[in-house]
Amino acid sequence: MARIAGVEVPSNKRVEVGLTYIYGIGRPKSRSILEKVKVDLNKKVKDLSPDEVTRIRKHIEADEVVEGDLKKQINQDIKRLMDINCFRGRRHKMGLPVRGQRTKTNARTRKGPRGSMIKKKK
Repeated sequence: MARIAGVEVPSNKRVEVGLTYIYGIGRPKSRSILEKVKVDLNKKVKDLSPDEVTRIRKHIEADEVVEGDLKKQINQDIKRLMDINCFRGRRHKMGLPVRGQRTKTNARTRKGPRGSMIKKKK
């Protein structure tokens, strides 16, 4: 197994797919990284030479924002929206859908489980 950006990349997968196990790297970004460092897309991770692994690792560390740094950046962006009290920030604070979805019937993921109706005793 190759360790890239603090993540164990599975050795039995193709390099193109294996890099997607790193948070912040999808298939298109994986392809572009491998083209820049001149590594074959169809090679398995276990067949990579140590030189190729170090080239991939150096490129990701230098040019890509992944894993913890990316998560931190996303959280800072959300916090900024909440601080400036814009519409999206208020929706984040209230725990409601942010991107214009309806909330009358759906949005159970953001709102949580339905509260049961409390019946009054007579």
